Amino acid sequence: MKKFLKTIPMKLWVIVCVLVVFTFFSNDFGLVDIQKTAIVLAAGIDRDEEGFSLTAQIAVPKGTDRTTGGTSSVEIEGKGATVSDCITDIYTKTGWVPKLIYCDLVLLGETATQQDVFDCLDFFLRNEYIPDSCLLAACEGSANELLSSTSAIDDTSALALEKLFSDAAKKSGQVMTTTLREFAIGYFGESKSGYMPYVRAAQQEGSSQGQGGAQSAGGDTKQTEKIYSARETAIFSQGILAAVLSPEQTFAFSLLEGNVYAGTFTVDAKTYVFLKNEGSVDVKSEEIPSISLTASCKVQLSGEGETASPEKLAKGELSAEEETRLSEILTGHLTELWEACARTDCDLLFFRRSLRRASLSQYAAWKDIPLSQIPFTAVIRAESLH
Repeated sequence: MKKFLKTIPMKLWVIVCVLVVFTFFSNDFGLVDIQKTAIVLAAGIDRDEEGFSLTAQIAVPKGTDRTTGGTSSVEIEGKGATVSDCITDIYTKTGWVPKLIYCDLVLLGETATQQDVFDCLDFFLRNEYIPDSCLLAACEGSANELLSSTSAIDDTSALALEKLFSDAAKKSGQVMTTTLREFAIGYFGESKSGYMPYVRAAQQEGSSQGQGGAQSAGGDTKQTEKIYSARETAIFSQGILAAVLSPEQTFAFSLLEGNVYAGTFTVDAKTYVFLKNEGSVDVKSEEIPSISLTASCKVQLSGEGETASPEKLAKGELSAEEETRLSEILTGHLTELWEACARTDCDLLFFRRSLRRASLSQYAAWKDIPLSQIPFTAVIRAESLH
């Protein structure tokens, strides 16, 4: 081999080196030209009579200096019989390839949730370039209109919505987030159920023209700015929207999951802060299976509608009456949560999955029994931290 290399003329070595250098500086080695690629921040899906409508919110840099820096967005809509067709339609219209590797949010409009949502979500599971850790959310009205709205607190609606789903928001107990992977596990499991936050938009009081807002020639028309809320939770049975949990039921759900830290809850003009909580769902595979929902919390009094003594302010302790009252209210909301699941036969708390793991024979006998026939108990105990 060495003798062969020595026989190669020096001129040939030079030619080979030139070709390598030329190739290095003239070829992108398979990298995608950023000018031909749309980076999608969020995808919104609605249904129509012909199939699906997908709205891709695409990031657009504003500029590089201090006054024009930041990220704006453009919304492009594609239509088709499948979500894959919608992506192709967007490419046909724009010449851009929508890259979903940075897509952190999939938003489902009302029309998309009225039928099995996995008719559209299956595309995101099939595509290996889309992270299955992306967040899912349902919304009031049209996903297209929500993504196209102007946020009062951020440059794009997608970035504003993602702030609602932060870890801090989840720990507050005010929002229950889920990912594509978690929702798929519930959907394809024995319980065939799942949940996602439910988003509503409201006009910002006293809103004015925002960044990127447009005025008419007379200067009288200003773009409406929106603020978003996700304190409610959409629950799904077999992929179809079954019910929307209230903010209070969502908070009880968070306590049951053991998610809450430093979250607050108000009862009788008194606000309590939750510093520790544990929850559990126990399924008993007896002659008649049953389910038990329990949560225990350590709380402090954080604020009240009347002046308190310095000692009470310093300790923040709850009286026995306050502990009882708070426990009763929270237990009532947890009971409402189960009743909403039983009424719609949404196995949100995975009764059937737990029953299968406990007893295959009991699961075979009870898997088709409506949840409304399952005996249940629900208890939340709130105690003073000290």
